[in-house]
Amino acid sequence: MFRALRIAFLLFAFCPAAYASEWRESPEIAAVFAAAGAKGTFILYDVAGGVSIGYDHKRAETRFVPASTYKIPNTLLGLETGAVTSVDEVLPYGGESQPVKAWERDMSLREAIRVSNVPVYQELARRIGLERMRAGLAALDYGNGEVGSEVDRFWLDGPLRISAIEQARFLARLAGKGLPASREAQAAVREILLLEQTSERALFAKTGSALSASPHVGWWVGWVETSGRVYTFALNMDITPDSAPAERIELGKACLRALGVW
Repeated sequence: MFRALRIAFLLFAFCPAAYASEWRESPEIAAVFAAAGAKGTFILYDVAGGVSIGYDHKRAETRFVPASTYKIPNTLLGLETGAVTSVDEVLPYGGESQPVKAWERDMSLREAIRVSNVPVYQELARRIGLERMRAGLAALDYGNGEVGSEVDRFWLDGPLRISAIEQARFLARLAGKGLPASREAQAAVREILLLEQTSERALFAKTGSALSASPHVGWWVGWVETSGRVYTFALNMDITPDSAPAERIELGKACLRALGVW
């Protein structure tokens, strides 16, 4: 599996157009951030058009720890390596007291990603192991690809870091079934990321709160499928330990509405 992943990565890495896209600064998004009094960035990537629309291009290029948005590639690599047989296999949380009461229960990845269960995903990472995790991240071309020496902490404390632009490009490949992984694994990850769906559009997304590293950053990343098109997005903003994920979700939705995709 990883030999195929490495070949696919090399082909992608040496394609100059792979990350090429036009950036348009959006006054509408700037107004949304100003009204919210938030410091951060937002990017909307029109996959078919190859155009990125957003706010604060410099910050959109800046890498931060991914926090719980890493549950997306973690799930994919868990399935690809056989660390879990499916997103419905139940994993143990370890039996210790947790900062979030909802995490104190064994659960499947389908449920764990909904409540952002850290200990369950740490168990998944330990099953994958450092060597396979490092190879998988290189193949996926995810952020700086650095996992360090602690297989169950690198996405929370570092050294793994990724930018909003890189998040949007990674999700474009996931949404389009274009990652170097099995179609079945990619489909399973897409399925558990689905948050809302109407007859006209569907929203797939994941939050992340980077509180163990400096600076404290909150994420909301995902994509919208509407009218036969895919728009991936990534928001990150400065947060405090008291910040609620719902705040950045509402800010992100306001950005999507301002751009007419939600």
